Amino acid sequence: MDFLGLEWYWWLIILVALVISLPLKIKFMKWWSKRREDKKENGKWGADE
Repeated sequence: MDFLGLEWYWWLIILVALVISLPLKIKFMKWWSKRREDKKENGKWGADE
């Protein structure tokens, strides 16, 4: 049993990796946008330093 040339367990591994990585990516994006906002407010964005 294979789908697009991969065995079923490879699809299971890919699915598990996606399920684990999506919340981490969302958390990282929220942290990154907050970090950028903090830098803008403090005047440390670009050539101000």
